[in-house]
Amino acid sequence: MNFGCKLAASAALIASLASPAHAESGWALLNMPQGVTEISRRIYHLHMLIFWICVVIGVVVFGVMIYSIVTFRRSKGAVADTTLVHNTKVEIVWTILPVAILVAMAVPAARTLVETEDLRNTELTVKVTGYQWGWNYEYLDRGVSFFSRLSRDSDAARQLLSGIDPNTVPHYLLSVDHPLVVPVGTKVRLLITASDVIHSWWVPDFGVKKDAIPGFVNEAWFKVDTDKPGLYRGQCAELCGRDHGFMPIVVDVRSKDDFAVWLKAKADEQRSQQGSPPTAQQPAATTPEVALAPKT
Repeated sequence: MNFGCKLAASAALIASLASPAHAESGWALLNMPQGVTEISRRIYHLHMLIFWICVVIGVVVFGVMIYSIVTFRRSKGAVADTTLVHNTKVEIVWTILPVAILVAMAVPAARTLVETEDLRNTELTVKVTGYQWGWNYEYLDRGVSFFSRLSRDSDAARQLLSGIDPNTVPHYLLSVDHPLVVPVGTKVRLLITASDVIHSWWVPDFGVKKDAIPGFVNEAWFKVDTDKPGLYRGQCAELCGRDHGFMPIVVDVRSKDDFAVWLKAKADEQRSQQGSPPTAQQPAATTPEVALAPKT
């Protein structure tokens, strides 16, 4: 089998690994998800474009290198040209070609980056504050604010000598007591900050990952497809201390009507709690959480 046939066979193998059949058998887990938002799909397609450009470059470079090693080896009578110092044409080509490739890669990358920062026409604004080790969500101008922490069953199972099999806990370490609730088909703006150390709010299916920095507000946005309601999970993606691995993120995406009903009920509930002092049987929603939030 000559070198050309071997190269074609290698290309066919790479293509087969990227086929839907392999994706269904688990190969998709090695790649980033396409997600449920337009921006996450743009990021995915950009990733794949750059990936295949790198694959082509690698095949060409290593192909030429291996071909040269095999074809021009001493055992076949090849003699090194000791008089060759440089070749002006080759140097021009290997300078211009990489520059052209980088420019071609930079154009779609810059376009996608600009779109990820386009916060115009947002319909809902949520302030996200990271704590050790949980999140606070405040729906600005909606009268709703609550803490979101690791669910009680996951928290109990993670304790040393708890005797609880983590495999029996649904979504172990990826479930929370109070998820962030948003509507489908709505451009949601996030104002992300932190109260103590640096955290990072990351939900892969949304294509959103932003650092939460004390004293600084980062912005991000997402708009879930209208036909993609459901629960979407993420995690803090910045090492933030002892329990960094135990502050998951869950976003409950609902229809617009269901979201409106939930938001009204939540606002009414919190207004009633603010109007009455906490009791032993019915503690105020924010009192114990605020007590647990470290101060800086």
